[in-house]
Amino acid sequence: MAGSVWDEVLDTRHAVVVRTYIERWPRKDRAPEKVLIIVVEPDEEARHRCPECGERGRPVEHDVVRWRTLDVHGKRAFLESELPRIICGEHGKITAAVPWARHDDRFSRPFEEFAAWKAAHMPWTRAAAELRITWEALAGITARVAADAAAGLDRLDGLRRIGIDEKSWGKGQDKYLIIVTDHDRGQIAWIGEGRCQSTVRAFFDALGPERRKLLTHVSADGADWIHDVVREKAPQAELCLDAFHVVKWAGERLDELRRRLASELRAAGRDDQAATLGTGMWALRKAPEKLNGNQRTALASIAADNKQLYKGYLIKEQLREAFKVKGEDGKKLLRGMIAWAHRCRIPEFAKLARTLSKHRDLIYHTLDGGPSNDPVSHCTSYC
Repeated sequence: MAGSVWDEVLDTRHAVVVRTYIERWPRKDRAPEKVLIIVVEPDEEARHRCPECGERGRPVEHDVVRWRTLDVHGKRAFLESELPRIICGEHGKITAAVPWARHDDRFSRPFEEFAAWKAAHMPWTRAAAELRITWEALAGITARVAADAAAGLDRLDGLRRIGIDEKSWGKGQDKYLIIVTDHDRGQIAWIGEGRCQSTVRAFFDALGPERRKLLTHVSADGADWIHDVVREKAPQAELCLDAFHVVKWAGERLDELRRRLASELRAAGRDDQAATLGTGMWALRKAPEKLNGNQRTALASIAADNKQLYKGYLIKEQLREAFKVKGEDGKKLLRGMIAWAHRCRIPEFAKLARTLSKHRDLIYHTLDGGPSNDPVSHCTSYC
């Protein structure tokens, strides 16, 4: 009975849950971590199969192996199974395939799909920390998912609303990936190396002329080199400016203003007030409803002592509210926010106003219900 429930939770064909148990892993100066172990085995149809040809082999030896899988109720979880070495008539002695993971991999397929999706939607350092794996492990997962996509799993079929984003996987301009996300399925559709128009064109070439015509929406950041290719290859698709990046622009201008004012205060010998701007950094970045007590106090001090910085904060918050409200009301908030930023006499926000005015039509598409690469409700960096 318990096994049948876990079979549904595991949601992997040809895998049978035998039992579950909790291990307690020691941690320095902390209570032991409770880790869920799910003991599984392949069903009769999938047992002792060669990973290369799929033929059944003769088992000759076994090892007990674990695969990291999706967390359960906040606990790290692992699949555990006896993994045999088999004799295949064509490929000789080889480790048998398992239905829940790629060959010679130590992460389950659902975990890798989820990890690759997070890598497409946030900085990799943050994604690795949230998944509780190393950055190198995340890079390997992303590469494997991309290889599968290129090896015949047609993730490009049925695309209608997509997001195009660039992600750095190391230092240097040559270490970038272009990641295309299927918004409707919530999964990665395509990955290519390089931060250039040729990489974006390679995606549209892979999609083909007939499937390009089916695209209805494309979300992206403010990079004109991406926009130009989208307009060339899928002119019928509505180009939407990614809400996350738009709000991030406002947060970056607010940070620039904060640093400039702090520098001016220090130059004037008012170190205490400059220090307040430093400690108030997170109060300025976060949404009001997410502030803790200390951050609310810091924000109140900024409102009382630094009207210019507080004005910048309110402009940023109006932009965030526009994406939250959406529709015609969101457009009214956006227009008012741009006008406010133009006349506020704050150089950083005047620059922001010019950028938003340039991309106003694309932002309108997003406010009309177009997709975003990272929903505003999840924009923790600058929202």
